[in-house]
Amino acid sequence: MGACLSCFFGNGGGNGLYEPLLQENEREAVADLLTYLENRAETNFFEGDPLRALSTLAFSDNVDLQRSAALAFAEITEKDVREVDRETMEPIMFLLQSHDVEVQRAASAAFGNLAVNPENKLLIVQMGGLEPLIRQMLSPNVEVQCNAVGCITNLATHDENKSRIAKSGALVPLTRLARSKDMRVQRNATGALLNMTHSDENRQQLVNAGAIPVLVSLLNSSDTDVQYYCTTALSNIAVDALNRKKLASNETRLVQSLIGLMDSTSLKVQCQAALALRNLASDEKYQLEIVRSRGLPPLLRLLQSSFLPLILSSVACIRNISIHPLNESPIIDAGFLSPLIQLLAYEENEEIQCHSISTLRNLAASSERNKRAIVDAGAVEKVRDLVLTVASNVQSEMTACVAVLALSDELKPRLLKMGICRVLIPLTNSASMEVQGNSAAALGNLSSKVQDYSPFVSVWDEPGGGLNGYLQRFLSSSDKTFQHIAVWTIVQFLEGKDQQLLENISSSRSIVVAINRLVEHGITSDACDEEEDSDDEEIVALARKTLTMLNKK
Repeated sequence: MGACLSCFFGNGGGNGLYEPLLQENEREAVADLLTYLENRAETNFFEGDPLRALSTLAFSDNVDLQRSAALAFAEITEKDVREVDRETMEPIMFLLQSHDVEVQRAASAAFGNLAVNPENKLLIVQMGGLEPLIRQMLSPNVEVQCNAVGCITNLATHDENKSRIAKSGALVPLTRLARSKDMRVQRNATGALLNMTHSDENRQQLVNAGAIPVLVSLLNSSDTDVQYYCTTALSNIAVDALNRKKLASNETRLVQSLIGLMDSTSLKVQCQAALALRNLASDEKYQLEIVRSRGLPPLLRLLQSSFLPLILSSVACIRNISIHPLNESPIIDAGFLSPLIQLLAYEENEEIQCHSISTLRNLAASSERNKRAIVDAGAVEKVRDLVLTVASNVQSEMTACVAVLALSDELKPRLLKMGICRVLIPLTNSASMEVQGNSAAALGNLSSKVQDYSPFVSVWDEPGGGLNGYLQRFLSSSDKTFQHIAVWTIVQFLEGKDQQLLENISSSRSIVVAINRLVEHGITSDACDEEEDSDDEEIVALARKTLTMLNKK
């Protein structure tokens, strides 16, 4: 930087060819600045005499002095980034509005450097920095474009700036520059567009500016940074249902491009491609399209990775894809069961555990064949061994999955033989209402139409108060759903006609008293809500049926 100033003014500082063109204060500022630059390690250029010297050159009518000031600011801010005040920003802002390309390039570089600091990001926008930066984006000079877009990219990382940038008119030139032949400009522009996709309002502004087709086309870029920015931006855009419809209507190659990017050499691109597909798979159309476009093999490969972000993104994606009934068998046939079951024990990340068990539950929803495949693969044993020690949100998903599997008359004896009741019963007393309800629902489903009730007899008193304690708690609960599950389960037990179980139920004074109370409540209830009245009637009917069967035993 010092060399640049010395070359311009001539070695020796006073005999330069253009010296007569300078004002006295300008000559003094040049001399002072050269001294400061020689001692730059000890000099703070953002205040006092050093700043005044730079400001004198910046506000000069001499374009060469402006160039020197702009270059000095660019170099200083590259090595020393700190929060600065308006007095420091004003000369750079003045230089930013110059018609000289060299001044523009260096001034926007200085602003871009300062915009790394959060407070500076706000100050630049507050002082009106967006307007000259937008003008510079329209410059035919690639260097000017690159620095201006880079500065806006930095400014757009601050949440308070994003709305102002979206409303400033910057999105259209940013979208245009995303197609630049210069890779630096393209990277900066796509990075800026990505930074604008973190809120609903800004995403809509971006879509209106025509960014979607540009971002989709750049998925095929040879540059991994551009791929990453565009994939992540599209992933964020796909969060909105309306945007997904636009993508479905207009971007027919999107899914295929994202599936291809799951085989990228860049881990971060692979990860974002899977996340983008996950967001798209919130819609039925995309759930089917991803499978039909051969998206399952790369997702399975990512699922078996040792890199946590890849595992999380792929399991979240397959979870959404598994929602569609037509995808259940293809996912199982593609070999997902064993990896998903292994991930149930992934203690480092609860979200991975939740997505894995939720996927298994989805896969079990529609088909006896699929339920059998899941049980054959060892899912129930894994749940049995883990469910009492995992987080409550994982417990909720695990017990819900068991409840679905327990709907199968063929599989109920196998589940009971595995000892699943011994973990479900303690969970009916969980601090989580969801876990309580799911566990009770699973027990209820298991209780219906089985030949051997000895697994229930063996857990009558233990563990955790046993089946007896669970039924008492639920019958006495103020939650009508819980009352209904308990009394319905007792009816299934009584209809099974297991003598020991009949004896246990009829001998439990607390259970009998609670059932009588349900009948009495129904007689005296004056519920005016139609739905609540219907629930009450069904509970009362089941309670009466229970008493009748107990009296006949």
